[in-house]
Amino acid sequence: MNALRTLRYGNWFIPVVSGLLILVSFGVEYAFGRAWNITVGPQWWIDAGEHAHGSSHEFTLANAFMLAAAIVAGYGIVVKAVRALMVKFISIDLLVSIAAIGATLIGNFWEAAAVTFLFAIGHALEAGTMNKTRAALAELVAVAPDVAVVMRDGEQVEVAAHQVRMGEIVLVKNGAKIPVDGQVVSGTGAIDEASITGESIPVEKTKSDHVFAGTISRGGFLQVMATGIGADTTLARIIHRVEEAQDAKAKTQAFIDRFSKWYTPAVMVLALAAGLISGDVVLGLTLLVIGCPGALVISIPVAIVAGIGRSARNGILIKGGEYLETSAKISAVAVDKTGTLTEGRPVLTDIVVLDPESDRGEVLRWAAAAEAGSEHPLARPILDTAREEGVAPEDIPGSVTPVVGKGIVAEALGKRVLIGNVPLLEQYGVVHDAEVAAAANELAGAGKTPMIVAVDETVLGVIGVADTIREDASEMIRRLHASGVQKVVMLTGDTRLVAEAIGEAVGIDEIHASLLPEDKLDAVARLQREGHTVAMVGDGVNDAPALATADIGVAMGAAGSAVAVETADIALMGDNLLKLPEAISLAKRTVSVMRQNIWIALLTVVVLLVGVFSGGVTMAIGMLVHEGSVLIVILNAMRLLRNTQGATPMPKTERTSSGQARPEQAQDHLIEAATATATAQGPSEHTS
Repeated sequence: MNALRTLRYGNWFIPVVSGLLILVSFGVEYAFGRAWNITVGPQWWIDAGEHAHGSSHEFTLANAFMLAAAIVAGYGIVVKAVRALMVKFISIDLLVSIAAIGATLIGNFWEAAAVTFLFAIGHALEAGTMNKTRAALAELVAVAPDVAVVMRDGEQVEVAAHQVRMGEIVLVKNGAKIPVDGQVVSGTGAIDEASITGESIPVEKTKSDHVFAGTISRGGFLQVMATGIGADTTLARIIHRVEEAQDAKAKTQAFIDRFSKWYTPAVMVLALAAGLISGDVVLGLTLLVIGCPGALVISIPVAIVAGIGRSARNGILIKGGEYLETSAKISAVAVDKTGTLTEGRPVLTDIVVLDPESDRGEVLRWAAAAEAGSEHPLARPILDTAREEGVAPEDIPGSVTPVVGKGIVAEALGKRVLIGNVPLLEQYGVVHDAEVAAAANELAGAGKTPMIVAVDETVLGVIGVADTIREDASEMIRRLHASGVQKVVMLTGDTRLVAEAIGEAVGIDEIHASLLPEDKLDAVARLQREGHTVAMVGDGVNDAPALATADIGVAMGAAGSAVAVETADIALMGDNLLKLPEAISLAKRTVSVMRQNIWIALLTVVVLLVGVFSGGVTMAIGMLVHEGSVLIVILNAMRLLRNTQGATPMPKTERTSSGQARPEQAQDHLIEAATATATAQGPSEHTS
């Protein structure tokens, strides 16, 4: 019973019924011949029959079944055509409706049935294919959890996922789907985040780590405080974004729509003129059928939906068809350094003691005392190291004053502490010798951020802080070049020495250092003036102006950022750099398929036109070839669903307790992490 109900409301019900009636018609014709013939109709209709197929119209039982087949398949087509006309739109359905009705009026029941039957099959194929190409969206919806186990009044209670309240503690057991976005408050577990990031390797989660709705526990037990529920989860935002993106039109699709708006009436005029001039009604009706731009109209949307769906499965969100097309043209990629080419987790690597009366612990103690009140990213590694070595400050400094482009000044333990570069020392009148500048420059030349530490009027030493180059950074640049990107440009606020050290290590083509946010914008605009289509990869904060100016703004690690998911043109849900060249390659494949489909559609129409005027193509053959071209276009687009590129695997890494990937050879690639402005006179500053 359920199977019958599914068939009745499915895409294939109409074609199946119509096809069966056609088969019955052929069976009756074979069994009874021309029995029960009835010659009916006015003289003009009889004459039309004589002209069309050499005999007067005879309405047989076989013809009755053929007419029934045409009505079953054609009813919906006519209804759609009328509805389109009511909003002043001439649709493809109108061409088929006129051709089928015309064929019926001249007694060509087989042609009427064949045209409507084949067109109905085409509609079913299109609907089925669009559903299949939206499989990625269906998969995302399928991973949405249904239930949650929460702690209420000290007891475990199972509730619907949408009934979880903000701030409630959700229990996540082995094998369970996480029903909310949240923060781990207790326990450890391995979480499969493939539905969000596209990465299949489970990520270890412990206290304070963030987890996402729709991900699955592969081991362990977690207590999670809900910070995002229902439509406010990352998964819900992804589903919404993919749904919108698949419906968004590309520029080429908009052009095809405009083209069809004029093309369809032109076909009607051509068919009418051909019929009147030749006196052959069948010729005019055949032109209507073969002129249907069905393959042309579906050629773009089916490719876009497939391309965006494929990318979503791989953890790459593309905002829509327009951005997909633009991504295929990317010729220059601008990247921020910290957090993009580097891990974004700086560590303290060097402490150079310059004051004979001080030691390593003394330099570190004063640096930590000043940094305790700083919000700068470099403060964390200094404080962490001080804590490990037992010299962490017990209280916060009295005041901390950032000095733009130079460093910070703090009042700590009753003394003035300077941390920054040589110009900062000079601004505050601290006397120093050439050894200070030499030590700072040596660290900067090694790709580290040098910070001079001075207490009152005495320089104690220089601290070097560095980040690790991502293990896949150089491979990303190689793949970008292989995918057709001509130039990869680094835009950073760091010193030229540090930037060059990173650039040389990863293979950057062009380096722009010591940049402010507005300078990054100017650099992107300059690339555009040179004729490049530019993609900008950044964190969306100090890179925001450049991201907005670029042709394509790319956000990395967007799984934890609602803003990135909603605003970025391309959002890489995981923290995998290799997703960027994968996204560009997929965009190029999609645009290539779109172009192939357009050529297939246009060439089919041209071939059919030649066949009609040469006398070798009938109405039924024309519709058969037309629907064949639709099928070819669909199958061509469905190639995009195959993961020929593969979801790019991450290089072999360790996993930290926070779930982030840490390269095994991290210490071999230490580089500077915070922005700095090195000069020949001294070390860099310590500002963002």
